[in-house]
Amino acid sequence: MKILVVGAGGVGAAFAAIAQRRPAFERVVLADVAPERVKAVVAGLGEPSRFSAERVDASSKEDLVSLIARVQPDAVLNACDPRFNEPIFGAAFEARTTYLDMAMTLSRPHPQRPYELPGQMLGEHQLERHEAWEQAGLLALVGIGVEPGLSDVFAAYASQELFSSVEEVGVRDGADLVVEGYDFAPTFSIWTTIEECLNPPLIWERERGFYTTTPFSEPEVFDFPEGIGKVECVNVEHEEVVLIPRWVDCERVTFKYGLGEEFIDVLRTLHKLGLDSTEPVSVRDVKVAPRDVVAAALPDPATLGERMTGRTCAGTWITGTGSDGRPRSTYLYHVVDNEHTMREYGSQAVVWQTAVNPVVALELLDEGVWKGSGVLGPEAFAPKPFLDRLAELGSPHGQQELAVEPSGPGAAG
Repeated sequence: MKILVVGAGGVGAAFAAIAQRRPAFERVVLADVAPERVKAVVAGLGEPSRFSAERVDASSKEDLVSLIARVQPDAVLNACDPRFNEPIFGAAFEARTTYLDMAMTLSRPHPQRPYELPGQMLGEHQLERHEAWEQAGLLALVGIGVEPGLSDVFAAYASQELFSSVEEVGVRDGADLVVEGYDFAPTFSIWTTIEECLNPPLIWERERGFYTTTPFSEPEVFDFPEGIGKVECVNVEHEEVVLIPRWVDCERVTFKYGLGEEFIDVLRTLHKLGLDSTEPVSVRDVKVAPRDVVAAALPDPATLGERMTGRTCAGTWITGTGSDGRPRSTYLYHVVDNEHTMREYGSQAVVWQTAVNPVVALELLDEGVWKGSGVLGPEAFAPKPFLDRLAELGSPHGQQELAVEPSGPGAAG
């Protein structure tokens, strides 16, 4: 198959490094607004017959449509920050091409009651266009990174294979990663991190529907597997809360990150100073968005691998009634060690863990194991073939049985 990857940052480069070892990817075209960056990624792969570089402005739907027409890919993989989702998503539809992304279109808080009610929710722009994509016989597979993505596959797998009824699906993310030489160095895009951490977190309950709370609310200590240990996790806005209830029969969905007190303090300070804003301000007659300044001042996460040690864990905690009719509490997870991904792929753990999942999804789509039309999340597809393929790539998931709490994941503390 032939894939067009829009964005040659950390995740795009990691995708290419993984795809290089998979024969299904006959041709991969990487496109980026920065020609030197994308050329460097392609040169590092050393296979000009399979990998090539293009320039594209991901904010321009017209530029993207022109590139898709020229490349003629079987699918477009969006590896950009979600602020570029709308033009890339729209261009793929106009060009009648399969579309995948790893983060959905951005939300907008409720103008009067942001910490009670959702405004425009994550992915709403895309999900509202489901019927148009379905009628056109086209597929947009949205949120197929690790979180969202693999975490959603875990929810579907648990619902279908492990539980007779599901009470709560709680995505929990933690790590023991350390970056030497920096006082503050996020391991993923700071632009995206600010967006999801400072927006009102979203929660879904069957009886109440969607509602919001304050950032970093409801702290709980979660004991992560494989030696990572106990990490305090807090509510964060994330796509799983939107996607999982659409396809998984459950009573409640939450998402919590293990951010750490220092990280939370930095984000709160950025917010107090207005440095999280995306609205341009005038600086010596130059218009610049404060958040872009923050991103430019911090190290590129893709370059931190050699300074990083430790592991990252993404997983989904499910409670309810097991297939045997008894109460059950299970954590399905995926741990990636930075030393392994740097040695094997030259990619740091967080971006590699994100990029491996669209590799799996594209292979399953290419083989017809996964198929569908419309705007669909990972939960809409058979989960077991995905997990089997992930293991085939040498990165299997884990499963841990936990003590049954009286009120599900939210009761842990």
